[in-house]
Order: sequence, then C-alpha cells, then structure tokens
Amino acid sequence: MTTERGGFWRRLGFGRRRPSPDLDPDDPRLVVVVTAFDDTEAASASLARGTRWRPTEPALLRHHLVLPPDRVARAVESVTAEGYAARTGTEAGPDGRVTLTATRTQLLDALHCSQERSRMAGLAQRLGGDARGWEALQPEVG
Repeated sequence: MTTERGGFWRRLGFGRRRPSPDLDPDDPRLVVVVTAFDDTEAASASLARGTRWRPTEPALLRHHLVLPPDRVARAVESVTAEGYAARTGTEAGPDGRVTLTATRTQLLDALHCSQERSRMAGLAQRLGGDARGWEALQPEVG
C-alpha cells in the first residue's frame, strides 16, 4: 500500500502532471526506449516491452505520419495546435507521399499514448495518409 496521497491514481495516469522541460529532438543523447508500430498492440503492451523506458521521467513522444504533399501544411497546422513540433522528411516516398514527424515532450502512460495514437491516426486518415506508429525517446543513462 502506498503512503503517497493519490499515488495509485497517478501511476495509472490520472492526476496532475508537472510541466516537463522540452527535450531537444536533435539531442544525440536521446535513444529510442519504446516503439509502437503495430496497430493491433495496446499502448500498455508497447510500454511494457520498453525495458529501457523510465516512466517517471519525461520522454520525447514522436509520431510518424505519411501524407500526400498537398496535405502536409494542414497536418502541420493541426499538430502544432496540439503542442507538437512538426518536421517533414526531405524526400517523398515512391508513391509521392511525404513523411511528417510530430514530437512533444511529456510523461508517458498507456492511456495518453493510446489517445494520441488515435488522434494521429484520425488526422492522417482525414488527410488521405497513414499514421505509421510512434516511438518514445529519453536521454541515455550512464
């Protein structure tokens, strides 16, 4: 039994979250600690596989979208309104679609990862693209 007030609910992803300092996507110390590119896998399972993930520390959540080139600006507008930083790939794929990554620093939990995955999938679908998956990065320890 925990003595921390509200500790049980906080571990489940409820309660107040302290603002996290933004992690720099270009920081060479960042390493991928969780990957989720299988639509059939629950976010909780993805996080459980992430043996290097530190749940009490902020992570850079990075979503991967593939979109028609004429829809990228609209996607960037949408994800930046949600607090994400957006970057487009330098080259289009063989089908002419463009990659877009949306990144945001946050504490991860299964509920929020699932919600954000769903939000990105809906956005990509509305714009004629695909949400390939997400990954989380944290500074390497040691």
